[in-house]
Amino acid sequence: MSSTEKKQPTESQLPPHPLRPLTEGELQRARDIVVEKLGGDGAVLFFRSIYMDEPKRDDLIQFLIAEHAGQAPTTTPPRQVTVLFDLVKDGKPQLSEAIVDVEAGEVRRSKTFPAYCQTSYTATEFGLFYDICVASEMFQEALKEFSLPEGFSITIDPWPYGGLDPDEDIPRYMQGLVYARKSSDNNPDSNHYGYPLPIIPVMDFVTKKLIRVDRLATGGTGDSLYPSPKADEPKKLFGHGQSAEYAPELLEQPLRTDVKPINITQPEGASFKVHSDNLVEWQKWRFRVGFTPREGAVLHDVCYDGRPVLYRLSFSEMTVPYGDPRPPFHRKQAFDFGDGGIGRAANNLKLGCDCLGAIHYMSSVVTNSEGKPEMAENVVCMHEQDNGIGWKHTNFRTNRAVVTRLREFVIQFVATLANYEYVFAYKLDTAGGISVETRATGIVSVVPIDDGKTSGYGNVVFPGVLAQNHQHIFAVRIDPSIDSYSNTDTAVVLEETHAIPMNPETNPFGNGYEIRRQRVESAMYADAEPKFNRVVKMENVNKKNPISGKNVGYKFAPNATQLMLADENSTQAARAPYAKHHLWVTGYRDEELWAAGEFTNQSRKEEGGVKAMIERGDWFVDEPSASSEKGQRSSPVVWNVFGLTHNPRVEDWPVMPVEIHQFHIRPADFFTANPALDMPGRKNETSVLVSCCTKNVSRDSLRTDSDQSTTVQANPVTHLQGNKADVDLAELPKGAETKRHSATFSRLFSWKKEAK
Repeated sequence: MSSTEKKQPTESQLPPHPLRPLTEGELQRARDIVVEKLGGDGAVLFFRSIYMDEPKRDDLIQFLIAEHAGQAPTTTPPRQVTVLFDLVKDGKPQLSEAIVDVEAGEVRRSKTFPAYCQTSYTATEFGLFYDICVASEMFQEALKEFSLPEGFSITIDPWPYGGLDPDEDIPRYMQGLVYARKSSDNNPDSNHYGYPLPIIPVMDFVTKKLIRVDRLATGGTGDSLYPSPKADEPKKLFGHGQSAEYAPELLEQPLRTDVKPINITQPEGASFKVHSDNLVEWQKWRFRVGFTPREGAVLHDVCYDGRPVLYRLSFSEMTVPYGDPRPPFHRKQAFDFGDGGIGRAANNLKLGCDCLGAIHYMSSVVTNSEGKPEMAENVVCMHEQDNGIGWKHTNFRTNRAVVTRLREFVIQFVATLANYEYVFAYKLDTAGGISVETRATGIVSVVPIDDGKTSGYGNVVFPGVLAQNHQHIFAVRIDPSIDSYSNTDTAVVLEETHAIPMNPETNPFGNGYEIRRQRVESAMYADAEPKFNRVVKMENVNKKNPISGKNVGYKFAPNATQLMLADENSTQAARAPYAKHHLWVTGYRDEELWAAGEFTNQSRKEEGGVKAMIERGDWFVDEPSASSEKGQRSSPVVWNVFGLTHNPRVEDWPVMPVEIHQFHIRPADFFTANPALDMPGRKNETSVLVSCCTKNVSRDSLRTDSDQSTTVQANPVTHLQGNKADVDLAELPKGAETKRHSATFSRLFSWKKEAK
């Protein structure tokens, strides 16, 4: 090595990575600093969440560039932690936030929020609500209006209060859905959702008291939107005596006995590597996995073969508006990320159950209400899986098939929010693609309905049980860095395919079509358009593909799923404008991560979500056709919105099969060839043959690439591949083409050529 060459630092010589996961010690230190600096004067601190404060993009990019170049960064972003807490003085809580530099031991900045900003609920609050309800005389009096069969007990699911009515100006509320459970089964897993009661208690969290118990309408089609007057005698419930169980030991039917095991094994070990700072390397992919209380798993700095693709990828929000217009169901609208926190509700995944194969689990540090660290074990699982054929071609001239498998790397987490389960996954594949997947399962939300009645607001799935119509509308945030970390290199282009009208100059036979492209110059929204195959391309404007001459990029097609159905003038719609369009493109700003804004709980309308980001007027080109005083030149952030309109089926009861949605982010002229060409096409020697009809079947009998095959199926002409033999141009027969019979038709119809 010459004296001018610099030796690259080893991994141990590099500073700790700014995106490494928060440790228990860091969380504890952040908490202690907040108590020391911001507590005192008799104040009590109620901690809501403590999580890593991500570095500013400009600062982190400089670190990433040095990291990928194998160089020691000149500066390292400070290690900062976000602490969200209530500062309680004289019994009045003040929602506050502090950004703490845990290395310097200082609060770098802090702020308080207006009273109408209601953050997500905590487990402590949910537990407190249950205890206060059960102890309330008001609630106990409401229960006296009903007569339950012997052997039933009461349970309550806490729910967000929902959007406020126009005349409501209230503090922090919570409501509860009330059910009965067959305690006579002596099994705590007995399904209480089969026995809903027609009351909803509402609690004021400031006074810690129940303020009212709402009664519910239980009629059917043609009946009033409002509840019936209180009867003189208690109303008898659940007299049908039927079971609504899903736990296997409580089923009235036997489990299947003909299901044979499917084992997923990797005898040579896994093909991926996970580092202690959550860096993951697999099949040319390199990225970091983060985890937040609100979003769950987040992917950072996603690179393929050393080239950046995405700066950050995350699930941002999901709203679940219900379509039952009977009060108080007009307020039944959950924001599962903003109201509760998907990361906070994440399951502790079990080996051999939620993820199969060779699994690596990630845990995350969370806080309790005292600000003390607790470990959420196994909240993310990572593993490889086979997804069928990756690419294949058979050359029937030589009877050879070349086939490879599409292997995926899955980063998955599962959240339970009351009755529903959601399975979220990022799937990276060996062809350079990224699939984003959601699965909805669990138990549909139900309300009581009078015996023998039906309703247009839902479907009767069990005697006396109405599963309400509703929607699930997701938003995924995509922050691209296409082959560059520069803020000005990535552009978003909408590409469509249109028919060319038949005309003698450019389309004389009417079969032509054209591709139309429009660069997104400023913040905007759009919708899926399958009629024109609308595709969103994220491109590097300064790098061309050497083969096609086009900008290198990635693309996805927004799926044409149904969007929010609530009326434009409704509170439901005002709280989630993001759910009205499939695609939003906004200008990047640090800390803007939420499609519906930071505070969704009890909101009347969106504040700080994608609608506000659009109205700000950021632009993505040097010379925009229009600009705004509030806007700025920025890099684009893409939000993909998709929905599931769930009008329940009886088959969704008592627990629903998964509803799956995917969209695919795929390379578009990013590579110079199929990036999976180098995937080995190994035959799986553990695959076995299954015989039928008492016949014995050998492995060799099913070969289709044998030189001995003489079947019609093995004939290359059958597959439109022409004759077996190539033709040397020098040996082509002389004479007019009309004097020769086609070799193809000669073979097919056994024609005999006559000697000339």
